Amino acid sequence: MFSLFKKKDPSPIKVQAPAEQEAQALPWVKRLAQGLKKTSSNLAQVFVGAHIDETLFEQLEEALLMADAGVKATDYLLKDLQAQVKKQGLVEPSAVKALLSQSLCTLLQPLEAQMDITKEKPFVIMVAGVNGAGKTTSIGKLTRHLSDAGASVLLAAADTFRAAAKEQLESWATKTEVEIISQAQGDPAAVSFDAVNAAKSRGRDVVLIDTAGRLPTQLHLMQELQKIKRVIQKAQASAPHETLLVIDGNTGQNALAQVKAFDEALDLTGLIVTKLDGTAKGGAIAAIALWGLERALTKGRPLPVYFVGVGEKLEDLQVFKAQEFCDALLN
Repeated sequence: MFSLFKKKDPSPIKVQAPAEQEAQALPWVKRLAQGLKKTSSNLAQVFVGAHIDETLFEQLEEALLMADAGVKATDYLLKDLQAQVKKQGLVEPSAVKALLSQSLCTLLQPLEAQMDITKEKPFVIMVAGVNGAGKTTSIGKLTRHLSDAGASVLLAAADTFRAAAKEQLESWATKTEVEIISQAQGDPAAVSFDAVNAAKSRGRDVVLIDTAGRLPTQLHLMQELQKIKRVIQKAQASAPHETLLVIDGNTGQNALAQVKAFDEALDLTGLIVTKLDGTAKGGAIAAIALWGLERALTKGRPLPVYFVGVGEKLEDLQVFKAQEFCDALLN
């Protein structure tokens, strides 16, 4: 992903408990499949002992809606599926399941994208999200990804709204051995401004700015986010180079509402989808993908999902790949 950066020297070997060793040894696709098991099980049940008839498609429609794929995306997938079944003259339900995976993968493919942090220096990433979505934790994990790829990272603790947010980010800075800019009672925009200038003077590659978690209905807080973005541009005219939204995979259709609201306020450039472990609402990403195709008609580009997460460990945040996601969801 960050191939233009040289890898750092390997870290010293750390002794781990057997359970931790086993979790880390488990391939990413299997961890993703485990996380999406509730969603995939509900979908898989539709094809058990089924026949290719109207009942199958009705049950599949219900399962997709239960998985929070949404009415539009469900309709889109079913129409494509029915057309392909008719065209190919399929008679085996397993073949229909494979076609559904293929159709979903085609829908999700435009969400794949690589973040090129070499375009600017410092490369400024502003991160937003509602409280509880895993925003600050995702920033910590992303910091590790970047650091391991050889990029020098500076963190900005611009979440001065939530109690202990600064301390949480400082903890991640310590774990990942990177610098952090913070103020005891600082204005979020001022902290962001100072961080960008500090990164410029210190020659850092990336600035990651943590902003206060908020609901899109909190107008004054959304306006504060817009202010942060304007002030960042005063420090570096081309920044922020990425404006990311972290969304909780368990929120289903509410996630799409959040994406729309934050995109309207900030003109998002990408998403991080967290907490997919144990969710029965994994289909929501299909709704986001379909909305993204509609968005591309007006903004000229879809809204990519850069990362997906299935747990608390550093390795549980990985680059989003449509085929891996579809394999995990419809294995």
